[in-house]
Amino acid sequence: MEWSLVLKDVCGMGLSFRVDGFRLLFAGITSYMWLMTSLFSKEYMAHARRKGRYYFFLALTYIATMGVFLSDDLFTTFVFFEMMSLASYVCVIHDEKPGTLRAGGVYLAVAVIGGLVSLMGLFLLYDQAGTLALGQLREACLPLLSGDAGERKRLFIAGFCILFGFGAKAGMFPLHIWLPMAHPVAPAPASALLSGIITKSGIFGMLALSADIFPHDGMWGFIICLFGVASMLLGGVLAIFSVDIKRSLACSSMSQLGMIICGIGMQGLLGDENALAVRGTVLHMVNHSNLKLALFMAAGVIVMNLHKLNLNEIRGYGRKKPLLKLCFLSGALGIAGIPLFNGYISKTLLHESIVEFLKLSHEGGWTLAFLSQNQAALLFRLIEWLFLLTGGMTVAYMTKLFICVFVEKNADPKVQEEYDSMGHYCTPLTAAVLAITAAVLPVLGMLPYATQDRLADMAQTFLHGLSPSHAVNYFSLVNLKGGFISIVLGGLIYLLIVRKLLMGRGEETEIYPNRWPEKLDLLTLIYEPLLLKIFPAVFGFCCRALDFAADGLILFFRRTTHRQLREPEELPADYVLPYYLGRGLNYASARFGCGKDGKRDYRQLLARRRSLSREAWRMFQASASFSLMMFGIGMIVSVIYLIVG
Repeated sequence: MEWSLVLKDVCGMGLSFRVDGFRLLFAGITSYMWLMTSLFSKEYMAHARRKGRYYFFLALTYIATMGVFLSDDLFTTFVFFEMMSLASYVCVIHDEKPGTLRAGGVYLAVAVIGGLVSLMGLFLLYDQAGTLALGQLREACLPLLSGDAGERKRLFIAGFCILFGFGAKAGMFPLHIWLPMAHPVAPAPASALLSGIITKSGIFGMLALSADIFPHDGMWGFIICLFGVASMLLGGVLAIFSVDIKRSLACSSMSQLGMIICGIGMQGLLGDENALAVRGTVLHMVNHSNLKLALFMAAGVIVMNLHKLNLNEIRGYGRKKPLLKLCFLSGALGIAGIPLFNGYISKTLLHESIVEFLKLSHEGGWTLAFLSQNQAALLFRLIEWLFLLTGGMTVAYMTKLFICVFVEKNADPKVQEEYDSMGHYCTPLTAAVLAITAAVLPVLGMLPYATQDRLADMAQTFLHGLSPSHAVNYFSLVNLKGGFISIVLGGLIYLLIVRKLLMGRGEETEIYPNRWPEKLDLLTLIYEPLLLKIFPAVFGFCCRALDFAADGLILFFRRTTHRQLREPEELPADYVLPYYLGRGLNYASARFGCGKDGKRDYRQLLARRRSLSREAWRMFQASASFSLMMFGIGMIVSVIYLIVG
């Protein structure tokens, strides 16, 4: 059963909402996550400043996120998407420390720039398709995809503009820069929501693009798949190098979201045979939300007690805390894809969708002209192994975190003794929240047919997916093989890379040094120079050139076709040099008989020239400021028009 609601003329174009299986599923997950994080916030924020502001914007973010998942057209999605970005920004910067404000500024900049680019894409899409309603876009866009090359190109331009904003929120490479920065500085409950559900709002937009605007389009699916592979690989590498527990979990989110994006790409590549990709994508969205809820709240307990994030400082904290250890272990096993935990089910489906495409490519199902059948098979064989390798990296960095916090001892024996003596580290309410969120994970993993398959059946209609032709045997040897390969790769990465190459030697024991080169940071390497130096310099030069050109043109007309004739006037008192120079020229003109029979007064002429030069210089100085002022007034009038109209 479906329900719909249309609010006509609201925000100009009206807002429309719908409740169906997919939307109901993620509305339920959103409400569940907000309930758990709100209960956890009671203790976590007990001694924080401005708690009222935090809870107000947390509630506002909840409303906006629900609006995204229940939206029935891309305009409504965009409106609530931007509301969610602005409201969640306040939650990110809650402690208002300099590092927090910088991270929040990056988060806001990515959100605003992404939103503006997406809005441009929505304008282009509406001009081409004539609608933004999700139920009508598929029918409107299919003729454009199969029409002439110009229409198809314009549709792809609109699609990539919209993808820019949604992909940025989903942590897609290369727009992921906010994700490793915002999570460590935000309060742990906000981090859980950012990673677990707010990033899924970006995935929601990407799903709408792929299912309704580019349905079964191989080229679109191929490009999205490449973005997903890059995101999952880079996220895994960053998580392995990280020595900050929340940053590690943030980079892990980027990696897992990359797997989801890869699944979205496989839906387009597989066409009508995309049942496994559709179900794997939806279920990994569900599983990742639950996993990051448990992991970030377990990390939040550590931060709440120690106010530290560095692995060397929190090392050994959880050795004698069985509840915290079990909760974190449940999340770690789930996200690593260990059988009998929820992450294994969705990762198996995503992996099998790649295997299925390999099978189809061998049978001649590859349709992209720039790759032959053999090249396609080789490329996607590589993508399959990169997927398994990313799973291995997940095993490695989660093993690193668990052993560091819950197995190893702190380098300082006194600190370790203090950690071991902390009998009370959370309230009964917080303990109950941890236990509930952790218990969900093995239940979903051990009962996949009763839980996850039903959730997939519930949500697949939104993506125009069909049920598989036969039931998936998740625990068959063929499917267990992929999980086993990732576990073995993870063990090798942990032993040979994490323990051998990335560990450092302290005074008495090994430490976790930060081995990641600081120069390999897209924000400082590319984005900041581009946005803060190169673009302002280039556009500033162009604006100044146009400004001076306009002023010069005006001055030219004033001196030629629009020249103003002036009557002789008294010479200003400060024009000493023009006065005496003019007298000399007047004498010479009268003495030698030139200059219109001596009737030209060179004193007036030189004084006027000096006045014109001073006036022109004042115009050059004032015109740029006047232009900026008029631009600002125009922007204000436009915003008022959009709000009122």
